[in-house]
Amino acid sequence: MLAQTPEKFVSSYLLYLLAASSEAASHQFHAKVRKLGLRVPEWRVLACLFDQDGLMITQLARFSLMEQSRMTRIVDQMEKRGLVARKSDAGDGRRVRIYLTDDGRLMSTQLVLEAKDHEKRLLSALSPADAERIKPSLLRLLDALNSSLISQD
Repeated sequence: MLAQTPEKFVSSYLLYLLAASSEAASHQFHAKVRKLGLRVPEWRVLACLFDQDGLMITQLARFSLMEQSRMTRIVDQMEKRGLVARKSDAGDGRRVRIYLTDDGRLMSTQLVLEAKDHEKRLLSALSPADAERIKPSLLRLLDALNSSLISQD
């Protein structure tokens, strides 16, 4: 009797597949971001503020998948370039919120349109059924991870 060849681990491992897919897809789009003179972390800030202007540094860091100290430095640099502005929170003057400037809004709007187009091209590589399921499936996985439904061993 022939022994079955074991399935390769890395090439079928979910975390590898997620990371490799993200890396390949992001590489294509990030080239466009860099052509506009932005770094990838700056693009993430613009995208987050496009969705919800007036976030605090802690919120931006969480949504952008960065450490807060790094986010503070990035926002400092973006403020110097005129892409964002800090403003005191109307309800609590001790809090500072980050807002897009007119230049930042223009750049984020352009990049979000390009990102949506890039996403559409990526999803066209899948069957229509798979393309329709991939984002809801990933959202459910993220929800499960964030709500600690998946045990930590």
